[in-house]
Amino acid sequence: MQTTFTISTEGPGLYEFTGDVAAWVRGTGLCTLFIRHTSASLLIQENADPDVRRDLVEWLHRTVPPADHPDMGFLTHVAEGPDDMPAHLKAAILPVNLQIPVTRGALALGTWQGIYLVEHRDAPHRRQVVAHMA
Repeated sequence: MQTTFTISTEGPGLYEFTGDVAAWVRGTGLCTLFIRHTSASLLIQENADPDVRRDLVEWLHRTVPPADHPDMGFLTHVAEGPDDMPAHLKAAILPVNLQIPVTRGALALGTWQGIYLVEHRDAPHRRQVVAHMA
């Protein structure tokens, strides 16, 4: 069983889509999620306090600043704007796929866990996440 979720983004941030996945899964097995982009990631993270999401985005920005930042002068892939290569670097350090156990039709997530698409680019995008249930 497979489907594709399309998630619209409005710039850097964590976009929760736990409810979409939870409504789609069936039975007992393993749900695999895979993002079809090289400048965005997937993450399971706390979904109770929005400060966690803000802090994660800020940490990513400080860890990998835009290409026009003085610390990033080593970058050569800059033709697509100052956010592009840093987005690829962020996607290289965060997961691009997730596996979540499903028990009797329910995601086996912890109490405060949610599934997020992590957008690394500045412009709005429509991202695709392929889901497979086995």
